[in-house]
Amino acid sequence: MGLNRREFLKIAGVSTMLGLGGMGSIELLAPGSLEASGEFPAKGAASGIRYGMVVDMRRCAKEEGCKKCITACHTTHNVPDHGNRKDEVKWIWKEPFEAAFPGQHHEYPDVSKEHPFIVLCNHCEHPPCVRVCPTKATFKRPDGIVMMDMHRCIGCRFCMAACPFGARSFNWKDPRLGLDMNKVNPAYPTRTRGVVEKCTFCTERLAQNKLPACVEACPEKALVFGNLHDPNSEIRRALRENHTIRRKPELGTRPSVFYIV
Repeated sequence: MGLNRREFLKIAGVSTMLGLGGMGSIELLAPGSLEASGEFPAKGAASGIRYGMVVDMRRCAKEEGCKKCITACHTTHNVPDHGNRKDEVKWIWKEPFEAAFPGQHHEYPDVSKEHPFIVLCNHCEHPPCVRVCPTKATFKRPDGIVMMDMHRCIGCRFCMAACPFGARSFNWKDPRLGLDMNKVNPAYPTRTRGVVEKCTFCTERLAQNKLPACVEACPEKALVFGNLHDPNSEIRRALRENHTIRRKPELGTRPSVFYIV
């Protein structure tokens, strides 16, 4: 007997909590606490690669209304703009603090609520989206990046229901209808109607030893990208020296995107 959407969400939610383990509802990562927690290797003990990002909202907030990271990402990956919320497709976007960190805003009264926060796929260590995909169209690479194979996607949207961060978009329309075909980036494929897409940390650029497009485009250098398993990397230095928070830590997905507030 098939499951309806409500039953599926209940099972997926319970499975996620049981399978991943709960964490405290509030997560404050003090400088150096990741080494102390054992989540990442201590200094001098690098082991492999796990890519991640730090978003420094102190820097991001300096330029009012800046969307250069969003523009760079969406232009690079031919993300369509259909001009309405219903058909919206987004890889990186902005949300108010209260929406990005529900249940946490009361714990951080000193955080500036004036500027929206940059949000994207969190490339979780324990991604619930991967667990529910029936065709393995969404999968986690050895370097921690959660990918989408849009050729294998059957449009069931189970991954969208399982993702607690709303980081995936569904192509209700032909994406090409939302593109200026004279300005399409020929180096990145366009998609078809009926598939899910999301941020990939610019794997195609990483393969060329380039930074993600959003990181490269940020005029304030508010986005730091690198190997979380390299104690000597810039991203680990940022985590050692600053208090950081992650979105919805109580779910235990262990996002690879951190925020300095």
